[in-house]
Amino acid sequence: MHQFTIGIEEEFQTIDPETRALRSHMSKIVENGKIILKERVTAEMHQSVVEVGTNICTNIEEARKEVTYLRKMIIDLAKQQNLRIAAAGTHPFSDWQDELITPNERYDKLIEEMRDVARGNLIFGLHVHIGIPDRDTGVKLLNSLTYFLPHIYALSTNSPFWCGRNTGFKSYRSKVFDKFPRTGIPEYFETAHDYDDYVNLLVKTGCIDNGKKIWWDLRLHPFYNTIEYRVCDIPMRADETICLAALMQALVVKIYKLMSKNLNFQHYRKILVNENKWRAARYGIHGKLIDFGRKEEVPYFKLAEELLEFVDDVLDELGSRKEVEYIHKILEMGTGADRQLAVWEATHDLSRVVDYIVEETEYGL
Repeated sequence: MHQFTIGIEEEFQTIDPETRALRSHMSKIVENGKIILKERVTAEMHQSVVEVGTNICTNIEEARKEVTYLRKMIIDLAKQQNLRIAAAGTHPFSDWQDELITPNERYDKLIEEMRDVARGNLIFGLHVHIGIPDRDTGVKLLNSLTYFLPHIYALSTNSPFWCGRNTGFKSYRSKVFDKFPRTGIPEYFETAHDYDDYVNLLVKTGCIDNGKKIWWDLRLHPFYNTIEYRVCDIPMRADETICLAALMQALVVKIYKLMSKNLNFQHYRKILVNENKWRAARYGIHGKLIDFGRKEEVPYFKLAEELLEFVDDVLDELGSRKEVEYIHKILEMGTGADRQLAVWEATHDLSRVVDYIVEETEYGL
């Protein structure tokens, strides 16, 4: 069977330990980091964002070692600059208007095109690449996996605050990103040729310069043979990141195996899946999603059990049973959003919330 490799990218906040606000000072972290980590550390558009990405990992055990190592390194590099690193989808109180933009021709063009929509996109995500055999298979996987995006997303929700406000959402990050074009739940495509025709049309008509400017929650990567999940907030703990990556890999392998037996998972329309994504953003794991097959609302906790049953038969061969079953721990302790809100309810102090995020970012390393 094809080896469904894993690559993980995490976007982190750089925090001033005195004010607990974002600090636009990641350039030294990236500069020093590249000496050790090479291309595994990169700057992002806002100077208070730093991204790290693993090498290609053959299994979840390798991915865990990489994620743990990279988190340790970026935290140590930040501390050398008297900064801290925080993993959350949005900062609890810093305002995007105060943040500096990284000097870069690519970012200059993006801001020229999108103005305040780009400047205001001060969010932090988790991106997971799973290797696929070929692009035609990738499109078929994309069509089936779309249904599961809200289920995965709910487990990652970690951005309840925006510019000092409790938004009422478990993930406000996606609401910020919705302002961008070509985001959200992907369209249905018959073949890779169909997909590439769409991308080529956008390039030809000047909408985009390449396929990387298609920012859907799940996409075929334009340059690599991977399917890329982009729906998640960055979780606080490395354990949560590994759990989500393991689940994403397991779903790809499960659907692939069904396809190889001439079976498939039911396709559901984008407008239906969007209903579940909205619920996941608003309520996280404490709401109900719609089971479109049964045409009824189902509590998320029950759906999580069904999801675990669905992938159960591929976990042992992938060596990821422990990692995927960490879902039980997330359901027990709450997602990052639930835990942030608990600190807020106890203290009514957003600085304490930032302190908690920083502590959780280092948990288990």
